[in-house]
Amino acid sequence: MAGDRRAPHALFWVSFAESSFFPIPPDVMLIPMILANKAKAWSYAALATVASVIGGVAGYAIGYFLMDTVGTSILEFYGKTKGFEEFKTLFNEWGVWILIIKGMTPIPYKVLTITAGVTHMPLVQFMLASVVARAMRFFLVAALLYWFGPPIKDFIEKRLTLVTTVGVVLLVGGFIAVRYLL
Repeated sequence: MAGDRRAPHALFWVSFAESSFFPIPPDVMLIPMILANKAKAWSYAALATVASVIGGVAGYAIGYFLMDTVGTSILEFYGKTKGFEEFKTLFNEWGVWILIIKGMTPIPYKVLTITAGVTHMPLVQFMLASVVARAMRFFLVAALLYWFGPPIKDFIEKRLTLVTTVGVVLLVGGFIAVRYLL
């Protein structure tokens, strides 16, 4: 089904929904689609990125307008209500960086999008951070599959958190190094 002409439409809607309420990450579609058609790896990653950011705006709207009803239910479903108040405080101070770093990982992105809405993070900052985070995430998967093909599939499925964590450590380490070296 990954090679079907309708697969990109499904990837769009899964990526959109995952960013605001849906529990299944788009990787379950992105990986087989790239393996089925390596030449479209970059366009599939771009599609997942765009759809995820648009879906993130829907999550932002849930937090901004519907936190007391829909937002609370989603956070309860994921078991994220207990530390939410502390996270809001932290998010108000470090929101862009939290969104970029955590948005690259398989951590439920919808929790971040809803939090951005609840804390009334400026929408432009939210969207820019989302583009960076989600593009890094989906293009990393696309690059690994494009260059290494099927053997990397198992590695990605089992160790995506490790790969993104190493990437985040290198990214943050680079910023720290630049700050203290310049």
